[in-house]
Amino acid sequence: MAPAESDDEATGIHCRLDELLAERGMTLTKLSELVGVSLVNLSVLKNDRARAIRFSTLRAICEALDCEVGELLVLDD
Repeated sequence: MAPAESDDEATGIHCRLDELLAERGMTLTKLSELVGVSLVNLSVLKNDRARAIRFSTLRAICEALDCEVGELLVLDD
């Protein structure tokens, strides 16, 4: 069995939320209003501190940003 991942361990997944927002001229506040997710939770995601995301939230973010999941979440080098 693989060892459990510690809270300090990186997931190896980078969220490009900041870049996508900038490309679209959208603020985190506006995205929060569009998708119904709190600013705090979006900030956690944006800063790569999220440990999980609901598929419904992921879909709502992608629809609001007109992007694919693979444009939002990428493997970290």
